[in-house]
Amino acid sequence: MAENWIIVANNSGARIFTQAPQAPRLKDPQTLESSPQASPRSRLVEVEKLEHPEGKLKSQAIDADRPGRSFESTGMKRHAMAREIDPKKQQTIAFAKRVVDRLENGRRHGEVERLILVAAPEFLGLMRNHCGAELRRLIDLELSLDLAQMNPDEIRAHLPPALFGAAAK
Repeated sequence: MAENWIIVANNSGARIFTQAPQAPRLKDPQTLESSPQASPRSRLVEVEKLEHPEGKLKSQAIDADRPGRSFESTGMKRHAMAREIDPKKQQTIAFAKRVVDRLENGRRHGEVERLILVAAPEFLGLMRNHCGAELRRLIDLELSLDLAQMNPDEIRAHLPPALFGAAAK
């Protein structure tokens, strides 16, 4: 069954949430209210977690080797060779691709019908770079926020109430 997914991500991890109605809390089981105002708010349920501990490391820890050395084009002087992409950035790009591959896999298997992306600004851009046209059609909303370390209730507080229907306040 296809669901709406809320993806909360940064360079060190990604979490996939769905919406589930909150169970009503009854003070007195004898009294059941059926008014629309009494309907419970939706809550976020974590379905899957993708971890990337390398995202917390510094560049020096990822690639401790010194850069290679090369000869000058003229003469016998030598100099260190610079890298095109920082090792940490390279790890982040690979993780963004892994997250998008998981979303694409969910799309292909009919697990998801609508996506809401909430990611750290730079990571959101990297995810956009890897999204194909079919996956982009499923994206309803993108929020440039780093909420990956928050609990589901805190994350929900940062999301627009319209996502959770009229019951959300």
